[in-house]
This record gives sequence, structure tokens and C-alpha cells, in this order.
Amino acid sequence: MQFQKSSLDYLKALKENNNRDWFAETKPTFLKAQQNAKDVYAKIQEDLQKHDEIDKFKLFRIYRDVRFSNDKTPYKPHFAGSYSRLGANLRGGYYLRIRPGESFLAGGFFDLDKDDLLRIRKEIELDASEIKSILKDKTYQKYFDGNFESFGELKTAPRGFDKEHPDVKLLRKKGFIGRRSFTDEEVLSENFIEEVNKSFVALRPFFNLFSDILTTNLNGESLIK
Repeated sequence: MQFQKSSLDYLKALKENNNRDWFAETKPTFLKAQQNAKDVYAKIQEDLQKHDEIDKFKLFRIYRDVRFSNDKTPYKPHFAGSYSRLGANLRGGYYLRIRPGESFLAGGFFDLDKDDLLRIRKEIELDASEIKSILKDKTYQKYFDGNFESFGELKTAPRGFDKEHPDVKLLRKKGFIGRRSFTDEEVLSENFIEEVNKSFVALRPFFNLFSDILTTNLNGESLIK
């Protein structure tokens, strides 16, 4: 099982011909590429289930919502899917996008609500040593460059936190995400699915720690009823 060159070629062509007439004319080719993507994502989920508990998978629609966008192209020239973990105790999520020249996977905490973000920041304020140990881990560094990406960062410490805190860079983050990019050659390789799975395995210490943080108070007492 692997992602096919014909599927990647279709996405390249869609980017160059992003209009409804061309899409309608090439619909059979799209459906073939889409099925290939579904099979790849299904195999990734099968592998994930061997070392994690997955609640659900979502393959995102190729159609764009252009109502509030200046970009009126109707289609996304990529396939993307997410995997949600099972249960209140298992936090974090997995994501994979396949797009010519811009493929990547990610895992972590993408859209934290204010209470969860505050809880993580309070943990960082109290003692960030365990979180920083994740970033220093050799396996995490291998796959994710020892870094947390974030959907935006504050310019200074959040309100109520010390601007001179030694871990203010972590406090400024609005999300905590491990991200790994892939070249087109890597996407088309026979071991692409294996590399995706290895990357997701490498996220587990990160997920385990943040799950523990988000399901307990600062005294370590469970918040799960």
C-alpha cells in the first residue's frame, strides 16, 4: 500500500486548473486518486490502532468554503485527514496533509480552549522541566526538530504571567504541535506509511505528558469524574 504518483500528479494538475469545469471533466481521475488516499489513510489508522486508541478518523472534503475568503478557487489541491484519540483521558490529535511540495504531518494540541491553555501555562509557570525534556528527547528531535509549533504566539507573556519568566517562550505559545514535512519523493516512497507511523509513535511521550497535565490540577489530583 502506498500513495501513487498518478494521485500526486492529479493534485498538481488540480492546482493549475482549479475550476469547476476542469474538475467535472476529470471527476473519474479525482475519484481514483481519492480512493488511493482513503486506502493510505485507512492503513495509517490501522497502524495507529496498534499503539494508540483512536476514536474517529476524518478525511476532509476537497471542496473549499469560499464565502469569507479572497481566494475563490473552489478546491483544495491536497488530501488531508485527522485522527482523534479515544476518551477524556487521551488528549491530542494526529493530522496528515498530502499536497505536492507541501506535505506534512502534525500532532498535538491545535485549537486549545482557554481553560486548557491556561492549565498548560500554569504548569509551565510552576515547572516546565518535564515539557522541556520532551523537546530534548532524541527521538522527538529526530522527527520534529525538538520544537513545538504554534498557531500564533503572543509578543510577550500572557496577562498574569511574569514577562521575565525563564520559560516565557513556552508561555507565549497558543498551541503545542509537533510537525514533520515530507518531500514528494518521500510521499511516493514505499516506506511513507511506515515513516508516518514512526513519527506518530514519537509523539506519544508528548501526548502522555500533556494528557496528564490536562486531566489533573496543579496538585496532581484528577479532574476526570
